[in-house]
Amino acid sequence: MMHLPNHWPYIAAAYGLTIGCSLVLGIGAALRLRRAKARLAAVESQLRHRESSAS
Repeated sequence: MMHLPNHWPYIAAAYGLTIGCSLVLGIGAALRLRRAKARLAAVESQLRHRESSAS
């Protein structure tokens, strides 16, 4: 059986994967939130426009 001198590379890899996945998920969530806010603003502006033209 092969014996590695220490386990630090595995710990570093685990932290690296954790940070990488967190960044990917966080950036994806931020982009989805920005898109959703833009869509909400568009819907609200259309609603305000319809209300002002109906009165």
